[in-house]
Amino acid sequence: MLKFKFVAAKPVEADPDGPSLLPDYKVYELTLLQRILTLTAGGLLMYGIGYLFYHHWLLSLLLMPGGAYAPHMLRNYLLKRRRNALNLQFKQTLFSLSSSLSAGRSVENAFREAVQDLRMLDPEGSSVMISELNIICARMEYGQPVEEALRNFSERAGMEDIERFADVFSVCKRTGGDLVEVVRRTSTIIGEKLDIQQDIAVSIAQKKFEAKALLISPLIMVMFMSLTAGDYMKPMYTGAGIAISTLALVALFLCYLWTTKIMDIPL
Repeated sequence: MLKFKFVAAKPVEADPDGPSLLPDYKVYELTLLQRILTLTAGGLLMYGIGYLFYHHWLLSLLLMPGGAYAPHMLRNYLLKRRRNALNLQFKQTLFSLSSSLSAGRSVENAFREAVQDLRMLDPEGSSVMISELNIICARMEYGQPVEEALRNFSERAGMEDIERFADVFSVCKRTGGDLVEVVRRTSTIIGEKLDIQQDIAVSIAQKKFEAKALLISPLIMVMFMSLTAGDYMKPMYTGAGIAISTLALVALFLCYLWTTKIMDIPL
Protein backbone atom coordinates (compact mmCIF):
# COMPACT_ATOMS: atom_id res chain seq x y z
CA MET A 1 0.00 0.00 0.00
CA LEU A 2 1.38 3.36 -1.00
CA LYS A 3 1.83 5.94 1.72
CA PHE A 4 2.02 9.61 1.01
CA LYS A 5 3.94 11.90 3.27
CA PHE A 6 2.82 15.50 3.34
CA VAL A 7 5.43 18.10 4.17
CA ALA A 8 4.38 21.54 5.29
CA ALA A 9 5.34 24.16 2.78
CA LYS A 10 7.94 26.64 3.91
CA PRO A 11 6.53 30.15 3.96
CA VAL A 12 8.00 32.46 1.37
CA GLU A 13 9.29 35.69 2.81
CA ALA A 14 9.05 38.87 0.86
CA ASP A 15 12.33 40.13 -0.46
CA PRO A 16 12.94 43.56 1.02
CA ASP A 17 15.07 44.42 -1.98
CA GLY A 18 12.48 43.20 -4.45
CA PRO A 19 10.24 45.32 -6.63
CA SER A 20 7.79 47.59 -4.84
CA LEU A 21 4.17 47.97 -5.81
CA LEU A 22 4.25 51.63 -4.80
CA PRO A 23 4.85 54.18 -7.58
CA ASP A 24 8.36 55.35 -8.33
CA TYR A 25 8.34 58.99 -9.36
CA LYS A 26 11.85 58.87 -10.80
CA VAL A 27 10.68 56.83 -13.79
CA TYR A 28 7.62 56.79 -16.04
CA GLU A 29 6.42 53.75 -17.94
CA LEU A 30 4.32 54.24 -21.05
CA THR A 31 1.41 51.96 -21.75
CA LEU A 32 1.44 49.72 -24.80
CA LEU A 33 -1.14 51.94 -26.51
CA GLN A 34 0.94 55.05 -25.85
CA ARG A 35 4.03 53.38 -27.30
CA ILE A 36 2.19 52.29 -30.43
CA LEU A 37 0.60 55.70 -30.98
CA THR A 38 3.83 57.64 -30.42
CA LEU A 39 5.82 55.29 -32.65
CA THR A 40 3.22 55.65 -35.39
CA ALA A 41 3.03 59.42 -35.05
CA GLY A 42 6.82 59.76 -34.92
CA GLY A 43 7.30 57.56 -37.97
CA LEU A 44 4.68 59.45 -39.99
CA LEU A 45 6.19 62.78 -38.96
CA MET A 46 9.67 61.71 -40.04
CA TYR A 47 8.28 60.36 -43.31
CA GLY A 48 6.51 63.67 -43.92
CA ILE A 49 9.68 65.65 -43.25
CA GLY A 50 11.66 63.35 -45.52
CA TYR A 51 9.15 63.66 -48.34
CA LEU A 52 9.08 67.43 -47.89
CA PHE A 53 12.84 67.65 -48.42
CA TYR A 54 13.39 64.84 -50.93
CA HIS A 55 10.06 64.22 -52.70
CA HIS A 56 11.11 60.57 -52.92
CA TRP A 57 9.27 57.86 -51.04
CA LEU A 58 12.30 55.58 -50.60
CA LEU A 59 14.48 58.29 -49.09
CA SER A 60 11.57 59.30 -46.89
CA LEU A 61 11.25 55.75 -45.60
CA LEU A 62 14.89 55.85 -44.52
CA LEU A 63 14.00 58.61 -42.05
CA MET A 64 11.11 56.72 -40.46
CA PRO A 65 13.29 54.85 -37.91
CA GLY A 66 13.95 58.25 -36.35
CA GLY A 67 10.38 58.08 -35.07
CA ALA A 68 11.55 55.49 -32.54
CA TYR A 69 12.76 58.43 -30.44
CA ALA A 70 9.18 59.70 -30.01
CA PRO A 71 8.28 57.41 -27.05
CA HIS A 72 11.39 58.61 -25.23
CA MET A 73 10.36 62.23 -25.73
CA LEU A 74 6.82 61.54 -24.54
CA ARG A 75 8.11 59.62 -21.52
CA ASN A 76 10.37 62.49 -20.49
CA TYR A 77 7.57 65.02 -20.97
CA LEU A 78 5.06 63.05 -18.89
CA LEU A 79 7.66 62.35 -16.19
CA LYS A 80 8.55 66.03 -15.92
CA ARG A 81 4.89 67.03 -15.80
CA ARG A 82 4.14 64.51 -13.05
CA ARG A 83 7.13 65.62 -10.98
CA ASN A 84 6.18 69.28 -11.36
CA ALA A 85 2.64 68.49 -10.22
CA LEU A 86 3.99 66.53 -7.25
CA ASN A 87 6.27 69.42 -6.34
CA LEU A 88 3.38 71.88 -6.34
CA GLN A 89 1.09 69.57 -4.38
CA PHE A 90 3.83 68.94 -1.82
CA LYS A 91 4.03 72.68 -1.23
CA GLN A 92 0.29 72.77 -0.55
CA THR A 93 0.68 69.80 1.80
CA LEU A 94 3.36 71.60 3.80
CA PHE A 95 1.12 74.61 4.35
CA SER A 96 -1.70 72.31 5.47
CA LEU A 97 0.58 70.47 7.91
CA SER A 98 1.88 73.74 9.30
CA SER A 99 -1.65 75.06 9.86
CA SER A 100 -2.83 71.84 11.52
CA LEU A 101 0.16 71.60 13.85
CA SER A 102 -0.18 75.27 14.78
CA ALA A 103 -3.82 74.59 15.67
CA GLY A 104 -2.70 71.96 18.19
CA ARG A 105 -3.38 68.78 16.25
CA SER A 106 -1.09 65.79 16.58
CA VAL A 107 1.25 64.80 13.78
CA GLU A 108 -0.91 61.84 12.77
CA ASN A 109 -4.07 63.94 12.67
CA ALA A 110 -2.24 66.66 10.76
CA PHE A 111 -1.48 64.22 7.94
CA ARG A 112 -5.09 63.03 7.92
CA GLU A 113 -6.31 66.61 7.81
CA ALA A 114 -3.96 67.35 4.92
CA VAL A 115 -5.84 64.78 2.84
CA GLN A 116 -9.08 66.66 3.40
CA ASP A 117 -7.44 69.99 2.60
CA LEU A 118 -6.10 68.70 -0.71
CA ARG A 119 -9.48 67.21 -1.56
CA MET A 120 -10.90 70.72 -1.38
CA LEU A 121 -8.49 71.67 -4.19
CA ASP A 122 -9.08 68.40 -6.07
CA PRO A 123 -12.58 67.07 -5.29
CA GLU A 124 -12.03 64.00 -7.47
CA GLY A 125 -9.04 62.99 -5.35
CA SER A 126 -6.97 62.05 -8.39
CA SER A 127 -3.84 63.98 -7.45
CA VAL A 128 -0.63 62.14 -6.69
CA MET A 129 -0.12 63.77 -3.30
CA ILE A 130 -3.53 62.65 -2.05
CA SER A 131 -2.62 59.06 -2.90
CA GLU A 132 0.69 59.39 -1.07
CA LEU A 133 -0.94 60.91 2.00
CA ASN A 134 -3.42 58.04 2.03
CA ILE A 135 -0.49 55.61 1.91
CA ILE A 136 1.20 57.40 4.82
CA CYS A 137 -2.03 57.36 6.84
CA ALA A 138 -2.54 53.66 6.09
CA ARG A 139 0.97 52.88 7.29
CA MET A 140 0.32 54.80 10.49
CA GLU A 141 -2.83 52.73 11.01
CA TYR A 142 -0.66 49.60 10.86
CA GLY A 143 1.67 51.01 13.49
CA GLN A 144 4.53 52.20 11.30
CA PRO A 145 6.14 55.44 12.51
CA VAL A 146 5.22 58.42 10.39
CA GLU A 147 8.86 59.34 9.83
CA GLU A 148 9.53 55.94 8.23
CA ALA A 149 6.53 56.32 5.94
CA LEU A 150 7.70 59.82 5.03
CA ARG A 151 11.22 58.53 4.39
CA ASN A 152 9.90 55.86 2.02
CA PHE A 153 7.93 58.50 0.13
CA SER A 154 10.99 60.74 -0.19
CA GLU A 155 13.07 57.86 -1.57
CA ARG A 156 10.45 57.06 -4.21
CA ALA A 157 9.97 60.72 -5.09
CA GLY A 158 13.67 61.42 -5.56
CA MET A 159 13.16 65.16 -5.03
CA GLU A 160 15.50 67.30 -2.98
CA ASP A 161 12.82 69.28 -1.14
CA ILE A 162 10.91 66.18 -0.05
CA GLU A 163 14.11 64.45 1.07
CA ARG A 164 15.16 67.46 3.13
CA PHE A 165 11.76 67.72 4.76
CA ALA A 166 11.83 64.01 5.60
CA ASP A 167 15.29 64.41 7.17
CA VAL A 168 14.27 67.43 9.23
CA PHE A 169 11.04 65.77 10.30
CA SER A 170 12.81 62.55 11.33
CA VAL A 171 15.51 64.37 13.33
CA CYS A 172 12.91 66.52 15.06
CA LYS A 173 10.84 63.48 16.04
CA ARG A 174 13.89 61.66 17.45
CA THR A 175 15.33 64.60 19.37
CA GLY A 176 12.01 65.98 20.60
CA GLY A 177 12.39 69.40 18.99
CA ASP A 178 9.71 71.98 18.39
CA LEU A 179 7.97 70.20 15.54
CA VAL A 180 5.46 73.00 14.94
CA GLU A 181 8.16 75.64 14.45
CA VAL A 182 10.35 73.34 12.38
CA VAL A 183 7.52 72.42 10.02
CA ARG A 184 6.43 76.04 9.76
CA ARG A 185 9.91 77.33 8.91
CA THR A 186 10.61 74.42 6.56
CA SER A 187 7.33 74.91 4.72
CA THR A 188 8.03 78.64 4.39
CA ILE A 189 11.54 78.11 3.00
CA ILE A 190 10.50 75.37 0.58
CA GLY A 191 7.45 77.38 -0.47
CA GLU A 192 9.60 80.42 -1.29
CA LYS A 193 11.97 78.22 -3.26
CA LEU A 194 9.11 76.75 -5.28
CA ASP A 195 7.76 80.25 -5.97
CA ILE A 196 11.15 81.28 -7.36
CA GLN A 197 11.28 78.15 -9.52
CA GLN A 198 7.84 78.92 -10.92
CA ASP A 199 8.89 82.50 -11.71
CA ILE A 200 11.94 81.21 -13.58
CA ALA A 201 9.82 78.68 -15.48
CA VAL A 202 7.40 81.41 -16.55
CA SER A 203 10.22 83.70 -17.66
CA ILE A 204 11.80 81.07 -19.93
CA ALA A 205 8.50 79.79 -21.32
CA GLN A 206 8.47 82.54 -23.97
CA LYS A 207 12.03 81.71 -25.02
CA LYS A 208 11.10 78.05 -25.39
CA PHE A 209 8.19 79.01 -27.63
CA GLU A 210 10.46 81.20 -29.75
CA ALA A 211 12.97 78.37 -30.11
CA LYS A 212 10.24 75.99 -31.28
CA ALA A 213 8.97 78.58 -33.76
CA LEU A 214 12.46 79.03 -35.21
CA LEU A 215 12.82 75.27 -35.63
CA ILE A 216 9.49 74.92 -37.41
CA SER A 217 9.92 77.96 -39.66
CA PRO A 218 12.35 76.25 -42.13
CA LEU A 219 9.87 73.41 -42.62
CA ILE A 220 7.06 75.87 -43.27
CA MET A 221 9.24 77.79 -45.73
CA VAL A 222 10.16 74.64 -47.67
CA MET A 223 6.51 73.57 -47.76
CA PHE A 224 5.46 77.00 -49.00
CA MET A 225 8.10 76.98 -51.74
CA SER A 226 7.13 73.45 -52.80
CA LEU A 227 3.47 74.40 -53.13
CA THR A 228 3.90 77.78 -54.80
CA ALA A 229 7.09 77.33 -56.84
CA GLY A 230 7.40 73.64 -57.65
CA ASP A 231 9.57 74.21 -60.74
CA TYR A 232 11.97 76.35 -58.72
CA MET A 233 12.41 73.56 -56.13
CA LYS A 234 12.86 70.68 -58.60
CA PRO A 235 16.70 70.88 -58.63
CA MET A 236 16.64 70.19 -54.87
CA TYR A 237 15.14 66.74 -55.46
CA THR A 238 17.82 65.37 -57.79
CA GLY A 239 21.59 65.03 -57.82
CA ALA A 240 23.44 67.57 -55.69
CA GLY A 241 20.13 68.92 -54.41
CA ILE A 242 19.61 65.73 -52.39
CA ALA A 243 22.99 66.22 -50.72
CA ILE A 244 22.14 69.85 -49.93
CA SER A 245 18.77 68.80 -48.49
CA THR A 246 20.51 66.18 -46.35
CA LEU A 247 22.95 68.76 -44.99
CA ALA A 248 20.03 71.07 -44.25
CA LEU A 249 18.24 68.31 -42.33
CA VAL A 250 21.39 67.52 -40.35
CA ALA A 251 21.86 71.20 -39.52
CA LEU A 252 18.23 71.47 -38.45
CA PHE A 253 18.60 68.42 -36.21
CA LEU A 254 21.76 69.84 -34.62
CA CYS A 255 19.94 73.12 -33.98
CA TYR A 256 17.17 71.17 -32.28
CA LEU A 257 19.67 69.43 -30.00
CA TRP A 258 21.42 72.73 -29.26
CA THR A 259 18.28 74.68 -28.39
CA THR A 260 16.93 71.79 -26.31
CA LYS A 261 20.17 71.70 -24.34
CA ILE A 262 20.13 75.46 -23.77
CA MET A 263 16.49 75.56 -22.68
CA ASP A 264 16.79 72.55 -20.38
CA ILE A 265 17.41 74.56 -17.21
CA PRO A 266 17.25 72.39 -14.07
CA LEU A 267 15.05 74.02 -11.43
